[in-house]
Amino acid sequence: MNRARALRTLTLVCVVALAACSSDKNVRVPAELKDIASPALRVQKAWSASAGEGSGRYHGSLDLALAPDAVFAADVRGRVYAFNPSNGRRVWTATTDSRVISGPTVSGAAVLMGTMDGEVIALKRADGASLWRSGVSSEVLAPPVGDGDIVVARAGDGYSYGLSAVSGTRLWTYVASVPNLTLRGLSAPVISGSRVFLGLDNGRLAALRLQDGQPAWEQVVAAASGRNELERLIDVDGALFADGPEIFAVSYGGELVCFDADTGQALWRRPVKSYSGIVRAGELVVVSDEAGTVWALDARTGAAAWKNEDLQYRRLSAPGLSGDYVVVGDLEGYLHWFDPKDGRIVARIRAGKAPIQVAPQSDGERLYVLDTQGTVAALTVK
Repeated sequence: MNRARALRTLTLVCVVALAACSSDKNVRVPAELKDIASPALRVQKAWSASAGEGSGRYHGSLDLALAPDAVFAADVRGRVYAFNPSNGRRVWTATTDSRVISGPTVSGAAVLMGTMDGEVIALKRADGASLWRSGVSSEVLAPPVGDGDIVVARAGDGYSYGLSAVSGTRLWTYVASVPNLTLRGLSAPVISGSRVFLGLDNGRLAALRLQDGQPAWEQVVAAASGRNELERLIDVDGALFADGPEIFAVSYGGELVCFDADTGQALWRRPVKSYSGIVRAGELVVVSDEAGTVWALDARTGAAAWKNEDLQYRRLSAPGLSGDYVVVGDLEGYLHWFDPKDGRIVARIRAGKAPIQVAPQSDGERLYVLDTQGTVAALTVK
């Protein structure tokens, strides 16, 4: 295990231990769920399927990748699955013989994932056959992403790479500083136009030219403060959100910031502490914070539209969209739907018994969710 990986593991253990040893024993007890008197939506499970073991005992970034032809998933033992979106039947299964920890994502005709052993793997989207493997400096904790020409992968030691989508050949390298202690995990790169955006462990957001990896700008999301290294954690691990001329980033250091994507100018800031991510719902930006509060902010000004504290300490996933509604998963496998107008919870279903740590995803017809035990569920919402 290299130094960067060891530090991340240590930090995760320390953070959990610190929460467990709080002087107020009730502070981290997950909120009990309240009955919904008049659900506004009818949610039904269309199908469920097994995608292996999921992430198992590891904390990673295994997710679902939605495409018109298949729903893709992977597990930590290196098995990759393609499911028919309509009925959940397996289209194909591939075995990589690697410890997959992030992805999959879809880039053109390829399905991409990262491993704990410092590899980026590309498979054929049509049948799961191997396309290429590319070695990097340490474990690939963030899902690799591509635009069909270039794949961007992030390693746990602060290095990011631009790879050829055809062969995996290294095209460029970008290096960012990494604090001594960080949360385990990295936010996925976001490609928007000719740039790629990276949320960094040092509390900054970087915009690079996609073609050659040269920095266009780098700005502070959150600055370190506090009496010790645990209090000074400032990772930008939550999913970034690009929306036309703007890019949104949130940090564990306690800031959600809207930047001008072209210049890097901070347009507004809001004190929110999160490791999950952001979604845009109409004129609102919605985020779940580290305490389980769901916030809705005006996307233009950052002013709070509403907040919901009904799910305190239920370790919420990043929010997703389900039609006009916002939906989050929790530590017991429940999905909760919020009315974006006022933040009320208007529907709930238990998709499985394992935690849901990644944002639910919709293809417009069904909502798909993956839990940590590798169960993929598709739901219809009326």
